Amino acid sequence: QVQLVESGGGLVQPGGSLRLSCAASGFTVSSYAVRWYRQAPGKERELVAAITSAGGRTTYADSVKGRFTISRDNAKNTVYLQMNNLKLEDTAVYYCNARPRGDDYWGQGTQVTVSS
Repeated sequence: QVQLVESGGGLVQPGGSLRLSCAASGFTVSSYAVRWYRQAPGKERELVAAITSAGGRTTYADSVKGRFTISRDNAKNTVYLQMNNLKLEDTAVYYCNARPRGDDYWGQGTQVTVSS
C-alpha cells in the first residue's frame, strides 16, 4: 500500500528556514519522480519542486528558485524540501505527490506559516 507522510511544517518568521520531509512507503522513491505542491488559502494547488527517478534531476517553480532545494535519501526512502529565506507568500499547505505505477498518491499535507 502506497503512503506518503509529510512532516516538518510550522510557524517561521520571514527569512527563516524549514525542512519538510515526505516519508514514502509501498514504493521506492528512487524509482519514481516525487513532487512537492503547495496550496494557499483561496488559491489553486501549484507545483513547487520535483525530483526525477533516474539521475535525480530537479526542477523548481520560478517563485522558489534559489531558495528551495528538493532532495532524497534513498536509504530512508524519504524526499525532503529545504526551504530557506522564507517569505510571507510561501504560507501554504505543502503536499507530497508521487505516481507509482500510474496511480496518483498524495500525503495529508503539512502547514507552513510565514509570519512576523
